[in-house]
Amino acid sequence: MASISRSPIVTILGHVDHGKTTLLDFIRKSSVASKEHGGITQAIGAYQVTHNSKLITFIDTPGHAAFEKMRSRGANVADIAVLVVAVDDGVMPQTVEAIKHIKAAKVPMIVAINKIDLGVDIKVQTEKIKKQLSDNEVLVEEYGGDVPIVPLSAKSGLGVDKLLEMILLVAELHELKGDPSLPASGVVIESNLDKFKGSIATLLIRNGTLKKGDQIFLGGVKGKIRGIFDYQGKTLNEATPSMPVEILGLESVPAVGATLGDEVIQVKDIKSEAKTLIDRLKEDKETTLNLVVKADKQGSLEAIESSLQKFNEEKEHVKIISSATGDIGEADVKLAAATRSIVIGFNTKITSPAAKLAETERVLIRNYNIIYELLDEMEEVVEEMLKVGAVEEVFGVAQILAEFPYGKNERIAGCKILDGAISKGPKVRVVREDPSAGSGQVIGEAKIKSLKKLKDEVSKVEKGEECGIMLDPAIDFQVGDVIQSFRTL
Repeated sequence: MASISRSPIVTILGHVDHGKTTLLDFIRKSSVASKEHGGITQAIGAYQVTHNSKLITFIDTPGHAAFEKMRSRGANVADIAVLVVAVDDGVMPQTVEAIKHIKAAKVPMIVAINKIDLGVDIKVQTEKIKKQLSDNEVLVEEYGGDVPIVPLSAKSGLGVDKLLEMILLVAELHELKGDPSLPASGVVIESNLDKFKGSIATLLIRNGTLKKGDQIFLGGVKGKIRGIFDYQGKTLNEATPSMPVEILGLESVPAVGATLGDEVIQVKDIKSEAKTLIDRLKEDKETTLNLVVKADKQGSLEAIESSLQKFNEEKEHVKIISSATGDIGEADVKLAAATRSIVIGFNTKITSPAAKLAETERVLIRNYNIIYELLDEMEEVVEEMLKVGAVEEVFGVAQILAEFPYGKNERIAGCKILDGAISKGPKVRVVREDPSAGSGQVIGEAKIKSLKKLKDEVSKVEKGEECGIMLDPAIDFQVGDVIQSFRTL
């Protein structure tokens, strides 16, 4: 069967108290599909609504902690994200966080300006919000971008129809497709153990068809589907693309964010396999793990590369020597041998010549079909590798000569670089001299949020130069304190 259009899967994010829950409640109560099945018995964390005879799937819990988990595990959960911004508050800290999540997930965004019934000057406040969004690299259509804005009142329902129409329009523009003839693929958005039903998982079917009786493998958990239920508790025989369903028949409870696959890959203990490589790295006092990465698809590759960056917040602990799609071959093993790397594959095969060469060259090859297992095991390797004793390297020292207020609660430290260089990336600490003790007291540690020379944002400032530094989180510094840039080896 050829691919067909499928309904969009939508998540709603935004700052606390900006109306996410109110909006979802209004949509659900006024538009939930299939009301003839005994009313709304909200049983699972997602549901479908109808608008203009077309279905839209909503992930029910706004700001769901699972959304970040699923994103970090490389599972593309939603097709469209609705960012709710209250007209009276504008862009707030959690709004900025939501924008980061949406951008990282690489899904189209719609901005819903809520609470237009409050009586504020809608035109003035909307322009302010557009500017704030622009400051966070979100360009609305009026500013030449591609992000639509929909004003509405979640409380009264004014404008909600226009939001649903916009969701369908964006979905149409992105030509969302699904092929019901394929084996099912999907992601867990909720899971729990029920004393009557056993292990339960709520799945969003991304593609293909899941049928009663199917043998499945779900994030390390095996099972045979004994029951499929829709968001109202109605029994189904199968679930097709974009459907949220609750499934029974799993041997244990799968993790939120686990993806649905059709094969089981046995994962060996990496600690024993990687011990020789780690010991060699320790002997050379290496603190960077080199990787050769292969994946089945470009999207998977990008998700893995992005997820591995979590190891490099303070220092480059993981370095990707090479990344590409396709099977693991001899060339990958030769490169790994030359660069003392681990070869990691995602949903790939290892060619027979490559496997033989890896034995000869003592190259470790790891293959995965679940991204978070890959990350968990890489974390174990990095932790083992770094157990070489704590050695500290200081990159640069700056003295705070002045302070400047910024915004409501933040301050900028006006500094002069006394030694080395200060740059974005490494950790910094604020040290205050204690004359009575004859030493310095560490006031706090942070990362550099903004580094400016004159009015320009820069990545590095050298000895003798002056700059402005904003810290995240904020530290209660004083004029005369010293900022040190450092890393721990």
